[in-house]
Amino acid sequence: MLLFLVSFVFIPRIGKGIPKTYWKIGVLWVALTIVFETILGLAMGNTFTELLKAYDVTTGNLWLLVVIFTGIMPWLVAKIKKII
Repeated sequence: MLLFLVSFVFIPRIGKGIPKTYWKIGVLWVALTIVFETILGLAMGNTFTELLKAYDVTTGNLWLLVVIFTGIMPWLVAKIKKII
């Protein structure tokens, strides 16, 4: 919910654009999230296997849904605010 609120405030500051612009922002956010999560996890002593377990929704982990929502958020907010 916090991600949505931050996006709702800051995405309109980008101004009018085409949908592709907001999808690119979403992909950038996803990439930055995954890189940060990986670096932090490795720094804390986790293995790649342990880090990948966070993306397995069949075990009840919802992190993958958060990452997908992060990618969709800029486009969704632009649609809601009628920027695109």
